[in-house]
Amino acid sequence: MADNEKGGIPLPDLDANAGAAGHDDVPIAPDPATMVRNASDLEAVFDVPVQVSAVLGRARMDVGDLLNLVPGAVLELDRRVGEAIDIYVNNRLVARGEVVLVEEKLGVTMTEIIKADRG
Repeated sequence: MADNEKGGIPLPDLDANAGAAGHDDVPIAPDPATMVRNASDLEAVFDVPVQVSAVLGRARMDVGDLLNLVPGAVLELDRRVGEAIDIYVNNRLVARGEVVLVEEKLGVTMTEIIKADRG
């Protein structure tokens, strides 16, 4: 007995287009390399929270020295002035950038996107 005779949901006939490859009536998936994408394509994830970190440099110190730091103390980092900073999203390196001053506030501009190998 077929599903639609039992009151179930009718299923499409998957064999109906068998051997129809190359015909105009068969939809072909678009080539991702030629698809035009814009910000509205990401609308479904606009409200997903992410953690963004801009790492200016790193330093190693003893806990005692850390506790003795006072406001205005200078902490020497392993980067030089003008070197690129690392930009992480959810603890994954995604870009490199530069520190910029915008309306008396520090900001970061991305200068290089890091393409991660997914494997």
